[in-house]
Amino acid sequence: MGNLIFRGFIIGIVAGLLAFGWARTFGEPPVNEAISFESEQNEAKEAAAIAAGKKPPPEDPEIFSRSVQGGIGLLTGMVAVGAGLGALFAVLFAFANGRIGQLRPGATAVLVALLGWMSVYVVPALKYPANPPSVGEPDTIKYRTGLYFLVLAISIASTLSAWMLGRRLTPRYGGWNASIAALACYLAVLGVFFWILPAINEVPAEFPAVTLWHFRLASLGIQTVLWGSIGVMFGCLSEWSIARR
Repeated sequence: MGNLIFRGFIIGIVAGLLAFGWARTFGEPPVNEAISFESEQNEAKEAAAIAAGKKPPPEDPEIFSRSVQGGIGLLTGMVAVGAGLGALFAVLFAFANGRIGQLRPGATAVLVALLGWMSVYVVPALKYPANPPSVGEPDTIKYRTGLYFLVLAISIASTLSAWMLGRRLTPRYGGWNASIAALACYLAVLGVFFWILPAINEVPAEFPAVTLWHFRLASLGIQTVLWGSIGVMFGCLSEWSIARR
């Protein structure tokens, strides 16, 4: 198990580097556009306050410059997330390998990556999609963060529960019928929680829709590169290890 986790750790670092390349190329432009929009909004508020004879609010000090945030800061974050995700993926793979039909280790790794990508990012993003800087009220950050992590927990728990339900039903109803029943229950549970949980829409009306769209596509791409590269590389190494033995 230690060798498996170490393998996932190294693969995660490589995946983090690939995700950094994607984020640097496609994620930074919409972030810079969003920051420019926020600066324009703040300047307009300051001008309105001065015109009304009020003292404009003090600006928050900049701890790290944009070049540091979009360079070494982004690289460090992506590599750290990739390494942690790779180690976690190794544990999930060890749990799933040999327990999903007759799939070989390579196919199992790809399937685990697909389920992880769906559960950890896609499903929560359907309810609460990612937003760039300047989108969202500062006073609701904790509230929005709590709701997002709640949906994340529900998504992961629903995926695991659906998988276990499918395994329980397979001996009695067959693999196909059991999978359909588990998928139906999974979608029903998600539908109920999506309906119960409140909607959040704090995007300013004047915020550029193209910038918002590009940012969300870049966020989806980052997660796709992370999970996809980890699944493919882990699967290839697993198959290679079996062939060598």
